[in-house]
Amino acid sequence: MKFFIDTANIDQIKEAAELGILDGVTTNPSLMAKEGITGTDNIYAHYKAICAIVDGDVSAEVISTEFKGMIEEGRLLADLAPNVVVKVPMTKDGVKAINWLTSHDIRTNCTLVFSAGQAILAAKAGATYLSPFIGRVDDINWDGMALIRDIAEIYTIQGYDTAILAASIRTSRQIVECAKAGADVVTCPLPAILGLLKHPLTDIGLAQFLADHKKAEGK
Repeated sequence: MKFFIDTANIDQIKEAAELGILDGVTTNPSLMAKEGITGTDNIYAHYKAICAIVDGDVSAEVISTEFKGMIEEGRLLADLAPNVVVKVPMTKDGVKAINWLTSHDIRTNCTLVFSAGQAILAAKAGATYLSPFIGRVDDINWDGMALIRDIAEIYTIQGYDTAILAASIRTSRQIVECAKAGADVVTCPLPAILGLLKHPLTDIGLAQFLADHKKAEGK
């Protein structure tokens, strides 16, 4: 399972990359706004800066809601760097745009997915990645992890090549559960990734090893 970081913060991307486990980045307009990045030129420049840090795929989202605008934006975004993946929403025009972009050798990430039916349409259209928002599914008292399992089962049975990119992840535990449920990729904030490092028994064990070492050295 690949690890993507879900942010537009350059420092956090660098920190995740330094761990040696980072496979890619996902961003969206909300994350750009959070970093104070506004205006098309600045946003595109920021995407290029991210792509220069990360060897893996970087999802860059279209803003247009209509087919023509989506493909125009998609072409511009894809030209920014070879590792850009164009992020397109799960709408009627979005599915059409995914199909068009795929047929023109532009990779896509179908975002804002909340059902297995939507996942089937995205795969049929040729999406490279599919982003089910499991945290938001949980927010409405449905089961986000069950959605990942359903999509993974369907994709396996049908032989779809689209990678399941579990999104809207908020905890370290959800990362582990996504791995068990069959996600190909998880995208999550840096604290959730760093949380995987933590266990009280690790801290206790390390403290004991260091204390024993001091005794052995006669300190």
